[in-house]
Amino acid sequence: MESREDRLRADAHALFDRELASFVPDRVFDAHFEIWDDATRMAGSVDVVIPTKLADLSTGLEVLHPGRQFGAALIPFSYERQRLEATNAWSTQLAADSGGACCSYFFVTPDDDPEWVRDQVRASGAIGYKSYHTYAAEKPTFQSSIPGYMPESLVRVADQEGWVINMHLVRSRAVADPENIHWLRHYCQTYPNMTLVLSHSARGFNPEHNLVGLPQLADLENLYFDTSVNCEPTAHEAIIRIMGPQRLLYGTDYPCSHVIGKYLALGDSFIVLEEDHPVWEVGHAQLTPALVGMEHLRSLKWACWAQGFSDGQVEDLFWGNAQRVFGRFLKAR
Repeated sequence: MESREDRLRADAHALFDRELASFVPDRVFDAHFEIWDDATRMAGSVDVVIPTKLADLSTGLEVLHPGRQFGAALIPFSYERQRLEATNAWSTQLAADSGGACCSYFFVTPDDDPEWVRDQVRASGAIGYKSYHTYAAEKPTFQSSIPGYMPESLVRVADQEGWVINMHLVRSRAVADPENIHWLRHYCQTYPNMTLVLSHSARGFNPEHNLVGLPQLADLENLYFDTSVNCEPTAHEAIIRIMGPQRLLYGTDYPCSHVIGKYLALGDSFIVLEEDHPVWEVGHAQLTPALVGMEHLRSLKWACWAQGFSDGQVEDLFWGNAQRVFGRFLKAR
């Protein structure tokens, strides 16, 4: 009997063959592949594994873009502070074992000593670091200011070292929030030697936020974006038109990419439709939902079509742009 995972995998590959095989290039660099520790719930509907070797990374990416050459920027993460050291070491080792295909961020918390961070990132060979709002002192953390989870003292070290920072914006209106705009401008202008990558197309799950906020950031040359799990084509299009196509990097946000569902704009916010929501059985027929990662790829295809992308620009989205951001770290391995 066919297992549920076999059916979901077959559905994903059928959708890929039907809609995406002619769009996704031969080489795919995932700018946002998360490495979660084994104490953190690995959410996913299909082929989600705790990566312990390079082949496990390939297994995860193969579901979304079968047969493609891959590379990845790995992002270690744990909700448990006491497990961060092991998770950072684990992600570092996976990158080191990749033969130059992958690089790794180092996960930091806002109360880490900047000089300790400098030493740890240097020793690990990481490309820079990532922090997350769940470690912010400001409550609720989802409304935290940027310095609440990414303090300026850490950004200063990143500038001195020429590192890349990955940031997940919070606050209700994301990149349209005036305080977020202030801090993004301040960090990028004051520290031009660091590169800042905003996850989820600036967390523009509601594209209107990108349309409002990005024009106020358009002059920042060290500001980039990864597309991870954003399913709204206009969110990507706003970046392409306002910031330029070279600023957008493909990312999956594995393992969130392997969940059944979709991120959708609603009102002045967004919702995440998940597998257990009743919406799949409304209307004249039962709907067949897809993996979030597939819906995300479709949104990129539609955005590239709407913007008249050439084959070369599509290849840059999936590979070339990431090589410009991460390439010097990959070559060093």
